[in-house]
Amino acid sequence: MNDSPENNEKIDMFGRKLPKRFYKSVDVVKSANGFSVELDGRPIKTPAKNLLEVENTAIAEAIAADWDCQEEFIDLEAMYTTKVANTAIDHIAPNPGDVIAEITDYAGSDLMCYRALEPGDLVKRQNDSWDPVLDWLDNTQGVRLLCVGGIMHQPQPVAALEKLAANLRQRSAMMLAAMHNLTTLTGSTVLAFAVSEGHLDAKNAWTCAHVDEDWQIEQWGHDEDAAEHRARRWLEMEKTAALLSLL
Repeated sequence: MNDSPENNEKIDMFGRKLPKRFYKSVDVVKSANGFSVELDGRPIKTPAKNLLEVENTAIAEAIAADWDCQEEFIDLEAMYTTKVANTAIDHIAPNPGDVIAEITDYAGSDLMCYRALEPGDLVKRQNDSWDPVLDWLDNTQGVRLLCVGGIMHQPQPVAALEKLAANLRQRSAMMLAAMHNLTTLTGSTVLAFAVSEGHLDAKNAWTCAHVDEDWQIEQWGHDEDAAEHRARRWLEMEKTAALLSLL
């Protein structure tokens, strides 16, 4: 992000002007159906003008930390817990079926199910990193996904995808929002499940998701722009996984 000293503005990575911080105090308060966060005594609203209300104090405190750590300017894109909560309240709670379908669809072409045919070192890395997680999913959820060599699409068993969808239907809107975030960040529904169930921490899941990319970096070296993009995505991954641990 860039400062503009001429008019004391700050621009985010998308070229948008950041608003200035307009509040002094940030407080967690008990609300009708849980906990909300107030700025100078006024409750925060979502983009759709709903009350930003969550189920427990730990999540509310994480949202409050998002707002309290802003300095002269407010960078909404970096407020990861607030973003997940907004998505859960405005978009998922009214119609959870859409996001459940999206997460399930990702499993239909999950990153971990498409394997390299060569070179041998990459094949081994994929097998060593991904097979144990797929075995865990089978052993704990009764879901066995099929793997294929190459990039030709392999349809997954309908029964396996139905089991994943049934599991997701039991989860709260906040958890679905966080899991959807992890799924898109890693390219893997399996990894989102593994993190949500505490089988993998954020770092190990991130490493699993980047087996191919890390191998490519070893062969050809780093790209600065790609590295910066990856660093931003990792921060979002870390914050989202931390939020899941509070649910």
